[in-house]
Amino acid sequence: MPARADRTVHPLPAEPSAAAGLRTPAAGPVGRSTDGVTRVRPRRAHRAALPLAAGVLALALAGCASDPAGSTTAGTAASSSPTAGATPGADGHPVTVDNCGTEVTLEAPPQRVVTVKSSVTELVLALGLGDRLVGTAFADGPLPEALAADAVDVPVLSEGVPGQEAVLALAPDLVLGGWESNFSDEGVGEREALAALGIATYVAPSACQEEAYRPDPLTFPVVFDEIREVAALLGVPERAEVLVAEQRAQLADVPQAAPGTTALWYSSGTDTPYVGAGIGAPQMVLDAVGLENVVGDVRETWTSVGWEAVVAADPDVLVLVDATWNTAESKIERLESDPATSQLTAVRERRYVVVPFAASEGGVRNVEAARTVADGLADLGLVDGDGEG
Repeated sequence: MPARADRTVHPLPAEPSAAAGLRTPAAGPVGRSTDGVTRVRPRRAHRAALPLAAGVLALALAGCASDPAGSTTAGTAASSSPTAGATPGADGHPVTVDNCGTEVTLEAPPQRVVTVKSSVTELVLALGLGDRLVGTAFADGPLPEALAADAVDVPVLSEGVPGQEAVLALAPDLVLGGWESNFSDEGVGEREALAALGIATYVAPSACQEEAYRPDPLTFPVVFDEIREVAALLGVPERAEVLVAEQRAQLADVPQAAPGTTALWYSSGTDTPYVGAGIGAPQMVLDAVGLENVVGDVRETWTSVGWEAVVAADPDVLVLVDATWNTAESKIERLESDPATSQLTAVRERRYVVVPFAASEGGVRNVEAARTVADGLADLGLVDGDGEG
C-alpha cells in the first residue's frame, strides 16, 4: 500500500556502514512463497579439500601472532550444485556454491565449523548441528531459548570478530560469516588466504555487498534459499526442507497492521539514527505485517536520517532493535528525553515494539521478528480487524 505523502522521510545519505535433530526457533504464525534461485557467474574460485591438513594449519599458526575485528550488510541466494565431473555421494557432496561472487567447493560435509555473527550461528543450531560447532563469535544477543541448550559447551572466541590465530587454533574446515567484512586481515582472515589453507568460507547471501549479489529486495524466498544452501554445504538438505516448511507455515497467518499504519525501524545511533531502509530484512518484516516504512523509498538495506525528518514523518510505531551494545531501553531513554523526539506520537503514546538484533538481519529469526512485531501491534490495538490479512 502507498505511503502517506505527508509522512515520507527524506533521508540524509547513508553512513558507510521436526526432522530428527532439527531445532526451530520459537515463532508464531504471514505468507509469501515462491522460490527463486539466482545464479550469477562467479569471479573467484576457492576449493577447500576437507579435512584440513594439520601440517598446513600448524605452519599458518606459527606465522600468526595477533589480530582483532570488523563489520557490514546485504546478499542474493546463490545456487548450490554437485561439482562438475564428480559423482555426488549420499550427502550430496562434492558441492559447489557461488557465494557473493566467490565460488566455494566442499568435497565432504564440514565437521568443524566456526561461526561469526548470530545469524549464522543460529542457522547451524536450527539445523540441529550444534555438535559440529567448534567456536562462535560476535553474538548480537542471547540465543533463542529453543537453541541455547545445544550451544552451552561451544567455545566463544570473541565478543566481536575474532582474530586469525584464535580461529586457526580450532582447525576449522568451514568458517561461516554473517557479514563479508568478517573476512579481512583484521578479522578472521581474507577468504583467499583461508582457502589456501584448506579452510572453506561462506558469507550469509543476505549480506553480500556487491550489487550483482545483493538482494534487492530481500524476500522470504531468498532467506529460505539461504537455509537450503547452508544445509546443502553441511550435508543435511532434508533438514532444510523441514525447517523451511515450518517457517512458511508460521508466516501463513501473521496478523496485519491496520491500513495506513506507518513505522520506523530504529537500529542504532543517537545524533543521527541508523534505520531500516527499503530492501533489507527490516523492510521484509514490515511488509510481512502490513506496515508502511517511512523510509521505504530508499533503495538500501540501512540508511541514516536526520531526527528532524523523523519528526516530520511522525511514524505511528517505532520498532526498536535490541542489541547488547545498543539496547532498546537506551533508545527509549533517548527518545523520551529529547525535546523534539519526545513529541513524536509513537513516543507520547509509547508505541514501541522491540526486536532482537539477530532477527533484524537475514536468517532463521526473521519469521520470529514478523510474529513479534505483529504481536506488538496487537497489544497496541493497531491490527486490522480480527488479524486476518
